[in-house]
Amino acid sequence: MSNTETQTHHRVAAKGFHHLPITQATPIYEQLLSLYPTSARFWKQYVETQMAVNNDDATKQIFSRCLLTCLQVPLWQCYIRFIRKVYDKKGAEGQEETTKAFEFTLNYIGTDIASGPIWTEYITFLKSLPALNPHEDMQRKIALRKVYQRAILTPTHHVEQLWKEYENFENSVNRQLAKGLVNDYQPKFNSARAVYRERKKYIEDIDWNMLAVPPTGSSKEEVQWVAWKKFLTFEKGNPQRIDTALSTKRIIYVYEQCLMCLYHYPDVWYDYAEWHIKSGSTDAAIKVFQRALKAIPDSEMLKYAYAELEEARGAIQSAKNLYESILGVSTNSLAQIQFLRFLRRAEGVESARKYFLEARKSPSCTYHVYIAFATMAFCLDKDPKVGFGLCLRTLLVKNMNKKVEKTNQPHGSATIGSVASSSKVVYPDTAQMVVYDPAKKSGIEFSSSVKPVAASASNIFQSNATATATHVSANTFDEIPKTTPPALLAFLANLPHVDGPTPNVDVVLSICLQSDLPTGQTAKQSFTAKGNVPSQNDPSGPNRGGSQRLPRDRRATKRKGSDRQEDDDTASIQSQPLPTDVFRLRQMRKARGISTSSQTPTGSASYGSAYSGELSGSTG
Repeated sequence: MSNTETQTHHRVAAKGFHHLPITQATPIYEQLLSLYPTSARFWKQYVETQMAVNNDDATKQIFSRCLLTCLQVPLWQCYIRFIRKVYDKKGAEGQEETTKAFEFTLNYIGTDIASGPIWTEYITFLKSLPALNPHEDMQRKIALRKVYQRAILTPTHHVEQLWKEYENFENSVNRQLAKGLVNDYQPKFNSARAVYRERKKYIEDIDWNMLAVPPTGSSKEEVQWVAWKKFLTFEKGNPQRIDTALSTKRIIYVYEQCLMCLYHYPDVWYDYAEWHIKSGSTDAAIKVFQRALKAIPDSEMLKYAYAELEEARGAIQSAKNLYESILGVSTNSLAQIQFLRFLRRAEGVESARKYFLEARKSPSCTYHVYIAFATMAFCLDKDPKVGFGLCLRTLLVKNMNKKVEKTNQPHGSATIGSVASSSKVVYPDTAQMVVYDPAKKSGIEFSSSVKPVAASASNIFQSNATATATHVSANTFDEIPKTTPPALLAFLANLPHVDGPTPNVDVVLSICLQSDLPTGQTAKQSFTAKGNVPSQNDPSGPNRGGSQRLPRDRRATKRKGSDRQEDDDTASIQSQPLPTDVFRLRQMRKARGISTSSQTPTGSASYGSAYSGELSGSTG
């Protein structure tokens, strides 16, 4: 509905339809309330029209449709007037029904800041009840005391007036008893009065007659949204420090009032449901989601949130129905990916794979779905072949489409564009793909001291070469040590041999901290012309880490600095707790074996025991 139509309905409804016959006014009100089902003002006008012609049955039926969803004081005051009109002349039976109506009303809207007149009217009604004997008089006074004590603890516009009336009431009954009761309730009243003053500040900016329309982004709507958010935050903080049950009741009341104005705001419905979930009321949250989807049936956010809740509580079929309802109206990539992940969680790998095979046939299936399924296959199903194959295929098709679009630009040649669009896409042979495994040995022979580096480096260089050409000359590997920075070569030489693409960070750091990286000049001499690394057994070769023997005075200086560094490193390494994972312990044992073989008689600290956290060093 446009803003013009909304304003027109607003002006017409403000005048009311009292001048029309009831038979003509009824269909107009019904049409109006179908558009604004949470407008308490329109419901009040409608019911007053029925009351004016004494149509009690229609009035009761209207109240049953609107009272519990439109928590606004003027509408409920109209309900009290109707009850009193019907039952005031029916004696004791009518008095009992009226009392029940007052209790019913205060149970729902008694916490409203504007509910003071209803409290006052209820007290006046109880005072008017006849007392035929002292027992009935005493029962009436007890009932009055209970109502007063409830009213003075409610932060309303009339809280101070009600407190004065309560003092007068207690003094009229028994002055001695009144002093004790007044002293007991004085702090509680002071708290209610303070909360009222704070609450009043939050409701000043709220437009209680705002019509519930879909958000348009106007500044007025933004002001109302912010005002309701602040009011909700205030009530959630339980400023009066009342018990949990009463605080929960007040928060629910504010949420329901907020939805009367922000009925078409999905974030308000979502926040309401999430609050119920955090409070432990899952059933209440489900009811909120169901109401929300009736109000905003096309909200995907609410459907996803509701589906997650159903899945969390084990209602898999209900959650699946929600996902399928999203796919029924939306076939975008997000909907397909979310349903794919749900099937993987709820029904297993085969169900997800079956849906993917069907989804990729859809014209709306983009490369995002391929990547999502590839990631799931690689990370969850531990299937790198499927994961890498789908990713490569997707990227090639995406790049090919970009090239076709580029060649089909207006300034390009039409002939070239037609050839490119009809060309056959050549896919890589995924059977030749090799998963990275540092444990595999390459064809290049390295010494035992840097064997892990040779394996990892050869895999990296070999994968890079395979991506650019089918055959790579061995001379390429001969040139690598010449062009690689010396410090990087020395660092790679000290890395431990690990299994898998993700080594234990603690082990690697502990070994690296105990390493002595050489200077640039000495590192260059640690590799031969063809890239081979001399063995540590060679007496003329470099020591561990690729550093050469230094003069005696320089070795002594370096030993002192190294000892100080080892003390600092030892403290940090030994302070770390031992891992309890078996895989990590295995890695640390392997690292311990490598470090033990790396000891040299030059006096520098060796790797020591990575498992025990102790450092060993030679003093020769």
